[in-house]
Amino acid sequence: MENTAYIVAPRRDHTQTIILLHGRDSIASEFAEEFFESQASDDRTLLEIFPTTRWVFPTSKIRNSARFNVPMSQWFDIWSVENHLEKNEIQIDGLRESVKEILDLIRTEATLISPDRIILGGISQGCATAIHTLLYGGIQLGGFIGLSSWLPFEPEITTTMADNMTWRIVENRLHYSHKMLNIPTDQAETTSILSDLSSTFVLKTPVFLSHSQDDDVVPIANGKKLSTTLEELGMVVSWKQYKDGGHWVNEPQGVDDIVSFIRVVESSSTKK
Repeated sequence: MENTAYIVAPRRDHTQTIILLHGRDSIASEFAEEFFESQASDDRTLLEIFPTTRWVFPTSKIRNSARFNVPMSQWFDIWSVENHLEKNEIQIDGLRESVKEILDLIRTEATLISPDRIILGGISQGCATAIHTLLYGGIQLGGFIGLSSWLPFEPEITTTMADNMTWRIVENRLHYSHKMLNIPTDQAETTSILSDLSSTFVLKTPVFLSHSQDDDVVPIANGKKLSTTLEELGMVVSWKQYKDGGHWVNEPQGVDDIVSFIRVVESSSTKK
């Protein structure tokens, strides 16, 4: 089992980096290979459309599943993907560890290219982990891409937005309370380092979310709630839903929409 990131180097001069997290019970190389098989309406793949992109696919640790009592590749343990609120206390340890790992990865990638040219995202549990990483990290990236996912601890987030306990907005920057994930001090230092890389704010990171109505793994209602919550936080979200596509990327329209989003991010970073 691989335990390092699967990286596809740019074919030409490096202009942007896209970090994508795989789903539960998958690995980086497997996700990357399948992802690059998805085609846009012109029959090209994302790898062909964006030759100057550095693609980074991290791999999660092997963690024991409390429900099935077997070890499996997962960013955090979860009792029910359909109902992510059930026994959600088992999610905390893995989510805390994975957020730290991805923040460290972003910090490394930010030494190669500026944060406004980095897009973070993932599919399913990978997206769920990535969105917590983005919000906790408190840094504006070029963009965020989320596929077929949900927002862990969404009730805690939405109920504390008003009373200012879990979320604090200071000078237009979202601060993610250390209490929810109980992040150790060394991660708080990592977050500070990341924040120093950008003079802008995490809430300005543009977000692309997509979900198919026939997804039989993660209900589309979970994806819609993720979109709504991020909008309530003040983020600009491009929400796309499709009639079919299952628990994956819709083809070809879904791929076209991802391409359009990445093009906008590229254009925005070029103007800075």
